Amino acid sequence: MLRLGVIALGVTDVPRAIRFWTGALDYRLHPEGFGGWTNVLVPRDGVGTPIALQTSVEPPPEHPRIHLDLHVADLAEQRAEAERLVSLGAARVDWDSYPDDPDFVVLADPDGNRFCIVDLGHVPR
Repeated sequence: MLRLGVIALGVTDVPRAIRFWTGALDYRLHPEGFGGWTNVLVPRDGVGTPIALQTSVEPPPEHPRIHLDLHVADLAEQRAEAERLVSLGAARVDWDSYPDDPDFVVLADPDGNRFCIVDLGHVPR
């Protein structure tokens, strides 16, 4: 049976990506790599999917087909986490595809990879 092993994320600056994503998700750099990858970030508490960082010279697409959704419990936590991630180097994205009543905000990591912070407690209007 197949199972998800790692999420591979293309970045231009691996040390910067390590600093951002370890700070963002409370992950750590796996000391020996993992699954054939050299730079693998793993959850400190052991729960969650590893992220493998690979050097990429291609710019990330404006509307990626695959992206990370980071979950929070409510709007207050969403706002606080967005501010925290911006302080770590993320950027707010002027997203042109928001629905009328979004439960998510779109940010980009320091390499421009888009990701969302999703408010799981959102009650549609």
